[in-house]
Amino acid sequence: MRKRRAVLAALVAGLTGFAAQGLAAQPTGKITPLGRHDGEFCGLDRALIFEDPDGTRILYDAGRTVRGGDDPRLGRIDAVLLSHVHGDHLGDLHQPKANAGECGKPDFSVKATPNSNTVNIAVAKKARLIVGAEMGSFFQVKVKAAGGDPKQVQLLRFGAHTTVGKVGVASVPAVHTNGLHPAFLGEDGKVLAAHGLTAYLGPPGGYILQFSNGLVAYLSGDTGITAEQDVVVRRHYGANLAVINIGDVFTTGPQEAAYVVNELVKPRSVIASHANEPATEGGKLRPDTKTAAFQRAARMPVYVPLSGQTMEFDGKGKCVAGCSDGSP
Repeated sequence: MRKRRAVLAALVAGLTGFAAQGLAAQPTGKITPLGRHDGEFCGLDRALIFEDPDGTRILYDAGRTVRGGDDPRLGRIDAVLLSHVHGDHLGDLHQPKANAGECGKPDFSVKATPNSNTVNIAVAKKARLIVGAEMGSFFQVKVKAAGGDPKQVQLLRFGAHTTVGKVGVASVPAVHTNGLHPAFLGEDGKVLAAHGLTAYLGPPGGYILQFSNGLVAYLSGDTGITAEQDVVVRRHYGANLAVINIGDVFTTGPQEAAYVVNELVKPRSVIASHANEPATEGGKLRPDTKTAAFQRAARMPVYVPLSGQTMEFDGKGKCVAGCSDGSP
């Protein structure tokens, strides 16, 4: 009897160890914020790098916090996604060095116009630049002027789908505007500037990323509440992770964004974005912020994108490593 029990115990131990190894080996999708200050979530932080288990790396909305194409945090970049052409996403300026300025007082003293930070990064990395609406031909001209190949630019309008490595990329609607500041047009932009006008490049957008491990991420871009967040993002694509803008005035505010994730998209997890505030101090969430209000209103885990801190998600949208809710 003792011998039989010993054999059974050994079998159970072996199976437990095998199961643990299997769980540890589960592939994850990785998301790394490239913000203004290491370990913080500051105003105007937009940029995220998404990495598939196959190694594919996609940069989303470089904005002003990626310090040009030679920013060492970038590494290899296979594709650059741009939601729309406003300067805080396209990148009219950027930091001169790591942690320049303060979280609440940015130092964006390096001028990136007329090319844009996004174009300079795509050219430096020889990466695909994926855009929607009427942006394709405009960016082909920009990429060529910056020394790149116009064929790097790929147009992806609503309803369309492409792949980067093993990552599926789809374009989804956003409710916002998409006016290009005259500074991106050089001398030709002076007439527009004199009249207080922008160059309009069609509607803005968001994206769906379908990872090879089953993770499906919704990148809202700048948007308000829209029915497509239910019909397209949830019902069709089945997003289980959402990156949503919460800053108010220009996009959904904390309560509106909470309605989107609670009632429309219904993801397993959420990453706050576009808060337009110094949301953290010492890596901890300040309680009087819009980010904290959104976190309280949402009915699922809301993670704070601390710059440089990689978050890992399983195929069901559950964070398994690196995530912080900003708690003290």
